[in-house]
Amino acid sequence: MEKIFENKVAIVTGGSFGIGQAAAFAFVQRGAKVVIADWVENKETLDSIKSMNGNAFFVKCDVSDESDVKSMVEQTIAKYGRLDYAFNNAGVEGLPATTHECTTENWDRTTGINLKGVWLCMKYEILQMLKHGKGIIVNNASVAGLVGFPNIPAYVASKHGVIGLTKNAALEYAKQNIRVNAVCPGVIKTAMIDRFTGKDKEVEKQFAGQEPVGRLGEPQEVADAVIWLCSDSSSFVTGNAIPVDGGWTAQ
Repeated sequence: MEKIFENKVAIVTGGSFGIGQAAAFAFVQRGAKVVIADWVENKETLDSIKSMNGNAFFVKCDVSDESDVKSMVEQTIAKYGRLDYAFNNAGVEGLPATTHECTTENWDRTTGINLKGVWLCMKYEILQMLKHGKGIIVNNASVAGLVGFPNIPAYVASKHGVIGLTKNAALEYAKQNIRVNAVCPGVIKTAMIDRFTGKDKEVEKQFAGQEPVGRLGEPQEVADAVIWLCSDSSSFVTGNAIPVDGGWTAQ
């Protein structure tokens, strides 16, 4: 695999599992040094990177906590001396409830991680990228940032907010050589979807049946989109929310 990110550094939040883990692997395979930021450390992720002869380290980080996020970026610079890419992926689905039944606690936690967390990460990542003179950020939104989904109001609101924040930052820093985009995954085979389906094969089939391509997505397919957005191949792309959804939002 071509080492297009040789000597470059990437932060991946929520990098221990799922889409974040797949993105961390994809960055490493292309030569980048990777900071895996997450609330939970997954030694299997770091062991896999080691087996690839990759360079990575783990930072415990609650993205809704400003001091944690600031420390995450500071540790990245202390270890590697630069920051080229950031995939702000950390997120939670929250608890299912209708809008009038959604609790304040669920709203605050879900939007705190999914939206405030992305803003805080961008705040400190952009500060460093401005010093470096360039950088690329990809935020993980969702198809739920493009359309509504009943019974998850906090999640839908937070992901719509991520897209708005992405567009805003893209315009603010377009002339300072910082590109900002978002990916909008459809139904991807991750632990989050397992929680939605309860690992019930029939429920999973129903989800797959709603995808025009007739199957669930793989984390690697989202990671591939992230890699493209961080590559020179997308050099004229900024401020976009790109669905990786098997055609879901085309319906």
